[in-house]
Amino acid sequence: MTKSGTPDTPTGPTLESGERPTLKTIARLSGLAVPTVSRALADAPDIGKDTKARIRDIARQIGYRPNRAGVRLRTGRTNVISMVMSTEHDMMNHTARLISSVSSGIRHTPYHMIITPYFPDEDPMVPIRYIVETGSADGLIINQIEPEDPRVKYLMENKFPFVTHGRTAMCDQHAYFDYDNTAFGALAVRALAARGRTRIAMLAPPLTQTYGQNMVGGATQAAAELGVSFQVIPGADAHCDNPVIEQAMGPLYASDTPPDGLIASSIGGCVTMISSVEALGNQLTQDFDMVAKEAITFLRRYRAGIMIVDEDIDHAGNFLARALMHRISSPAEPPMQHLARPDPDMTF
Repeated sequence: MTKSGTPDTPTGPTLESGERPTLKTIARLSGLAVPTVSRALADAPDIGKDTKARIRDIARQIGYRPNRAGVRLRTGRTNVISMVMSTEHDMMNHTARLISSVSSGIRHTPYHMIITPYFPDEDPMVPIRYIVETGSADGLIINQIEPEDPRVKYLMENKFPFVTHGRTAMCDQHAYFDYDNTAFGALAVRALAARGRTRIAMLAPPLTQTYGQNMVGGATQAAAELGVSFQVIPGADAHCDNPVIEQAMGPLYASDTPPDGLIASSIGGCVTMISSVEALGNQLTQDFDMVAKEAITFLRRYRAGIMIVDEDIDHAGNFLARALMHRISSPAEPPMQHLARPDPDMTF
């Protein structure tokens, strides 16, 4: 209502009585042709940014929603992308943050995202085959990547659009986003050695996965160059539950030469390692130092003295979304690829 008590006049586009929002409605309200409207909503590269924004704004204001059955009949697409994720426990919501950032990456596009879970004791090929064989999504995002990942080989053989969060041994042939874990492993060892630490131990990611192999490889090489000892903590990895990690820390600190430098590849692993070592009477920054990688801001609030390397998971999710949409719309073009690197000159 206005101050005079008269009803406000609508300023945005309006529908005719009983009209259901369609592409024709947006075309009428925008003064553009239906094919132009359709291509703008599909984020076609030949449609200007301002035109796309105006059409999307009209679509939002009138409540337009594409008819999925009609879209599939016209284009053969579902306008759905799927993130295929393991149901393994994620202590610090790394997965939730990745899902959120991918969702932001497809915002204001025709695409919608679904999560396709699989269990740790299940063949990870099962959900991949289901989606490809049923055509229930236009493309896939997968993680926990192995060097010779059978999922990647299958998707490439079937020419099905996908992007990996991590690299395979054949990554030059497919879209991916990865963090340079080789550089992180080396950076962590150098940072600990700079503080005089000579016995370094890492709670590594699973060594079946590419990023675990890369991280250990980078740390091993840096340790050899600097003349310090390095070991992967036996009996646990960064994906293990807390009790398993706690049990693995005991024997290390029962020896005559316990580690004086620790490396954690995850927030949960870092917290469990520090609490376990402190329970055995050791003090952070006095008896040992810790380098940890985190994707969400937490460790600075948990303990002062941890040497923290940030991983931008928002950048990762946004790139994964864009790279997958590019594979769907432009399969003949080179795949989008990005390797994020930690700052080699960062100080702690």
